[in-house]
Amino acid sequence: MENTVIKTLNQEHIDEVLKINALSFPDPWHKNSFEKELKNNFAHYIIALNENVLVGYAGIWIIVDEAHIISIAVHPEYRGAGISNKLMSKLIEICIENKVPNITLEVRKSNIKAQNLYRKFGFLEEGQRKKYYSDGEDALIMWKRNMI
Repeated sequence: MENTVIKTLNQEHIDEVLKINALSFPDPWHKNSFEKELKNNFAHYIIALNENVLVGYAGIWIIVDEAHIISIAVHPEYRGAGISNKLMSKLIEICIENKVPNITLEVRKSNIKAQNLYRKFGFLEEGQRKKYYSDGEDALIMWKRNMI
């Protein structure tokens, strides 16, 4: 979506982020979790706005020389429009600006669409976490290394 703008998440966006989170994940976060992330010095959260409608968000933690993607989600009505690509590009840009060479994440073994997104951006599978999710599903551990 050409009109999509990426901005920093702030308190006024939390309720819309919660809606997308609930539509996107089987075990969604509570409001206080997002509010704590706004105060977390390691956390960087961004939102995607399309014509002033919040359509997606993403979050990353940066600790020393490593980043961990916490979450990427797009409202179901806007999926397939390139919003996750814009969010992912911005997360990588944030890492490069902060001189962070490596990014990691966990993704559900069944979430092929997300895995394809990450692979498109150069992430490679480097391991698994057995029964990582609350429902017992395994997670793939993916890394993008040596960005700087």
